[in-house]
Amino acid sequence: MQVSGKRIVLSTGLRTPIGQVNKSLAELLPEELMKILLKELMARTNINPKLIDGIVVGWVGQGSHAPNIARVASLLAGLPYEIPAYTVQSNCVSGIEAVSSVTRQILLGEGELFIAGGTESMSNMPYSIRGARKNKDLKTLDKVLSNWNELPKDPNVQITDCMEEGITDPVKKMTMAATAEICAQIYKIDRTLQDQYARESYARTINAIREGRYNEYVVPVQKDGETVLEQDENPFLREQFMKHPDKISNAPLLFDNEAMSIKEFYEKYKDELHGVTYKEGQTNATVSPFNACPRSDGAAVIIVTTEQKAKELNLPILAELKGWALYGVNPAQMGIAPAYSTGKLLKDLNLNFKDLDLIELHEAFAATCLTIFKLGEKDFQHQWRKNWEEGKVNRNGGTLALGHPLAATGTRIILNLAYEMKRDPNIKLGMAAACAAGGIGGSIVLKRYP
Repeated sequence: MQVSGKRIVLSTGLRTPIGQVNKSLAELLPEELMKILLKELMARTNINPKLIDGIVVGWVGQGSHAPNIARVASLLAGLPYEIPAYTVQSNCVSGIEAVSSVTRQILLGEGELFIAGGTESMSNMPYSIRGARKNKDLKTLDKVLSNWNELPKDPNVQITDCMEEGITDPVKKMTMAATAEICAQIYKIDRTLQDQYARESYARTINAIREGRYNEYVVPVQKDGETVLEQDENPFLREQFMKHPDKISNAPLLFDNEAMSIKEFYEKYKDELHGVTYKEGQTNATVSPFNACPRSDGAAVIIVTTEQKAKELNLPILAELKGWALYGVNPAQMGIAPAYSTGKLLKDLNLNFKDLDLIELHEAFAATCLTIFKLGEKDFQHQWRKNWEEGKVNRNGGTLALGHPLAATGTRIILNLAYEMKRDPNIKLGMAAACAAGGIGGSIVLKRYP
């Protein structure tokens, strides 16, 4: 969609450092992470909270402990009761959808000043028990606890891992890692290329952190008065990859092990491999834990407003929002979707790919990024690979190294883009793009301001 009629701008944005799952941020719930950012945003901007027209937050792991987490977080942050807030769930593009949603509201005349973002704590995703209420002996929590050992024996009871469910497509019955391997096999993206891409992502990310390129908008996280995390955690946990590339190349493969061989993978997903067949001694698995993004915790927010309102409140303007697009593809190849959402968006805006000076691309897997490079060039003549090699794609690293706190990532890449545009006067036009489980791609274009 092209923005018209009003000049929509992005103002101050913040994010937490990204924590590795079950490590430094594990004791904080997703609403607490968002609360920290909302309070800091108010302190830095000195906005009268009564002027905020709404808050929209993405959250993938929608737990019952904080229904409508946008509202819960806003109240925890001490914001006025009068501010409406709602939560969106569009898997890994939720953070982009939150920004798009508030932009729609502004264009519709529902307000002028909004906060959008995303939050996720994969460390706190629960296990669930389904079907217990149907059993008279298990229909209350007390009965579930007293009959705990009997739960697995009931054929109507399912005990599931919500984290694993969250990264498994319920229609295609496959994990996101499996969708990456399918892309790698169909489009011939070998492991060497994926590992090289992952290593470069780490190199760029670590360099950006050391040069302080994130400092302006990364908020250290405190709990009970103690700082628990000051900088992104995963890049330095795995920094040895930079010094010892063999650690990446020798990492175990996800689909060639005791649980599943690559031959079995082909048999299981033959309907999604589009005629590509297994060849004994020639077909190799490619996806490993280290050319895939790590599970993570974190949150991100940004102010979306009109140019007029920003000037009225003396808010800094990072960039102008020109438009966005969402596009659906086969969930079995979910990672290719940004190639098509980008094609749609640029057509809508009457822009060429070469007009983009900087791109932030969500790196779900090295395989999906490299597939986007291939398909973008094949179907749209978009020179993704060339831009990557020239440092115009993920200049400051990406999700493979930073980690992926699901709903926060979309907003995080928008922040990366907007603040880099502010820092570098040569960037006139930029784009953020992400894939999401279910086969959704989201792209958003920003223009330098003024």
